[in-house]
Parts: sequence; structure tokens; C-alpha cells
Amino acid sequence: MQCFSFIKTMMTLFNFLIFLCGVALLAVGIWVSVDGPSFLKIFGPLSSSAMQFVNVGYFLIAAGAVLFALGFLGCYGAQTENKCALMMFFLILLIIFIAEVAAAVVALVYTTMAENFLSLLVVPTIKKDYGSQKDFTQVWNTTMAGLKCCGFNNYTDFEGSPYFMKNHTFPPYCCFDNGNGTDIEPCTKEKAGDKNVKGCFGQLLYDIRTNAVTVGGVAAGIGGLELAAMIVSMYLYCNLKPRGALSDPSRPLWDERKAP
Repeated sequence: MQCFSFIKTMMTLFNFLIFLCGVALLAVGIWVSVDGPSFLKIFGPLSSSAMQFVNVGYFLIAAGAVLFALGFLGCYGAQTENKCALMMFFLILLIIFIAEVAAAVVALVYTTMAENFLSLLVVPTIKKDYGSQKDFTQVWNTTMAGLKCCGFNNYTDFEGSPYFMKNHTFPPYCCFDNGNGTDIEPCTKEKAGDKNVKGCFGQLLYDIRTNAVTVGGVAAGIGGLELAAMIVSMYLYCNLKPRGALSDPSRPLWDERKAP
């Protein structure tokens, strides 16, 4: 009984923290999405793109909503001993866990297929919008500057884009020099071909593989927490007494002192 009470208390506290994190993420996500410029005035050094913050805002809203729901169900289910809430908590975590495992398997086994699929989606968008859509262009500039990459595959992704048609050159990131940074001279096709800067997808994969231990450790830690939460929720679910059951089964249905 003491073990059950301890686990119940820890489950409640743990999920209350998750609930608070969800509320905080929702609040920040809504703030960033609705009033990104004011956010940038306070946290400007953390990013160089308002659009990037808007995208992050939508991500924070989605993540906050999931954490909010999980924290509420886990905290409410443990505190009130509600089996329905605990089962919903378990099922949502199970779906998230399966989705994460499936995504990891696809990423590891079908990397080439995923690259080809994404290339069919991303490259035409670059050719259509880079240089004409300000927000889209800024996001790609921020990405290329951060990862020191060029396009999705390479500099040829920008051929035929509004930027290329207007300037007849490629983005300066396609002529990136590890020693001097981006080239101050126009990035012509010959220079871009000589520099042969990696595409952002390949660079991202390279960075992930370079930091495979860190990435794997974080992924394993998150997976372990999810498994532990599922196990604890099932333990509570299986050890809760049905509604209306007596707290002490050996106690008679009547009070013997009042019996005739």
C-alpha cells in the first residue's frame, strides 16, 4: 500500500510538471505566433529570422498541446484514481512511442528513399519561391548560414528560381569558404561548382552522424522516460479498485454496533 501511494504521488507530481511545461510552451508559442516582433526585441540574439520564430511558434503550440493533454490526464488520473484517464494517458504515450520508433526506423533504413521523396517536394518549391517569397527566402538563408550548406541537394536547386533569374547568380552560401566565410564576390555557376558546397539535407545527416552518440543518448533517454511513464500508469491502472468497491473487503456491509 505504501509503495502504491508513493508511486501515485510521484506520478501526480511528475505529470503536474509536464502539465506546467505544456502550459508554458502553449503560452510562448501563441505569443511568438501572434506577436513575433515583440518576442524578437527581447530575444533577438537567439535568432535572425522572424519567420523562423513564427514556425517555431507553431511547433511550440503543437508540442505544448500534447504535453498539456498528457500532463492533465496523468495528473488527474493518478490523483483521482480515474482508470479512464490513466488508460488514455497510456494510449497517447504508446502512440507517440510507436511513431517515434517508426520514424527512427524509416530514417535509418530508408534514408535514400526519404531524401528522394523530400527532394521531389522541396526542390520545386525552392525554384518557385526562393527570391520572391520573403519569409521562405529568409528561412532558407538562416538554414544555409547555420548549417553551412547550399540548397537541398546543391547549388543547382536554385537554377530557374526568382533569385537566380533576377541576379543571374546563386546565393552567397553556395560559395561558402571554410576559411573566409561566404564569398563577397558574386557566386557564379563556375564558383559554385568549384566550391561544391554540400546540400542542407546531406549536411544535416552528416551532423547527426557526427553527433550520433549525443543524438542516440537523448533519444534513448526520452524513450526510457516514455516507457517508465507507461509502466507506472499501467501499474496504477491495474492496482486501482473498481468504483464502488469497499476500501476493506473484510468489512461487513453493516455496522455491527447498530445491528439488532
